Amino acid sequence: MNNTSLVYKTLKLIRIRQWIKNLAVFAAIVFTGQLFNPDIFKNVVFAFFAFCMLSSTVYVINDIFDIEKDRLHPFKRFRPLANGDISLSFAIVVALVLFIATVFLSLFVNEAFLLLVFTYLALQISYSAVLKHIEVLDILVLAAGYIFRVYAGELASGYHISVWLVLTTVSLSLFLAVGKRRNELTLISGFPQKHIEATRHTLSHYSERLLDVYASIFVASTFIFYTLFTFLENPGGFKISLSILMPDFLPDYFQRKWLMITIIPVVYGLMRYLQDIYEKHEGESPEKVILSDIPLLTAVFLWTILVVVIIYFIKG
Repeated sequence: MNNTSLVYKTLKLIRIRQWIKNLAVFAAIVFTGQLFNPDIFKNVVFAFFAFCMLSSTVYVINDIFDIEKDRLHPFKRFRPLANGDISLSFAIVVALVLFIATVFLSLFVNEAFLLLVFTYLALQISYSAVLKHIEVLDILVLAAGYIFRVYAGELASGYHISVWLVLTTVSLSLFLAVGKRRNELTLISGFPQKHIEATRHTLSHYSERLLDVYASIFVASTFIFYTLFTFLENPGGFKISLSILMPDFLPDYFQRKWLMITIIPVVYGLMRYLQDIYEKHEGESPEKVILSDIPLLTAVFLWTILVVVIIYFIKG
């Protein structure tokens, strides 16, 4: 294997594309109006790259645990370890280097963030070794991975998001985790029961109907909690008053409720993601769905722009 090929296979092993999930660490400073605070922003940037190294460490460890099961999977069998493109010893070295880089970057953040890093790693190793084989718990731990990212941003910045946004994060995380399981079940639904159990034991304990109910619960709660967040939240940050553009009887209401406009791209995004799961049979990799679905990506981009403009330039 030449050097170029080895680099490509290594990058594929650590799943750089999935680093997009780690943007969740910026949630705390965005929604508390501290995005343009240079000292805090620098801390969160270190946290972001530390979590990128950490998440890649976890991906490699998970591939090491699942090397035999991945060889039975219709898509995962093409992963570098399962496909034999990279040796087990090399993968272990990569995981060690990534984790050392994680600890090094975490030292530039703070001790609380470093503690969260070790807690996250311990949880993910437990997941790879045991918890992923226990139905329901496997979904909860998957969702916890997204929630950890948001709290990592809080610890790095020292600022905390509102309880409604926390509940939104929990619900959305559970929805994405259920969507992942739903898609995995769809992919191997035509396989014999023994093959399904060998590929992922917990899938044999889920029915499509059960996962559909889970998805309905969590997509609904995501919408409800996010709506409450936009209605009740009073974001901080530097703002430009728009009162001169409105009649006297309007500003007192609208300047407190502008965030509710962001419900529109959120509802569209949730509906589009459901369409990807049920009509296109996607959802196993949320970041892949977002990056490959142009309308969904546009909705996410529009939501981001609206949030920044409303929080930082309008009295939200």
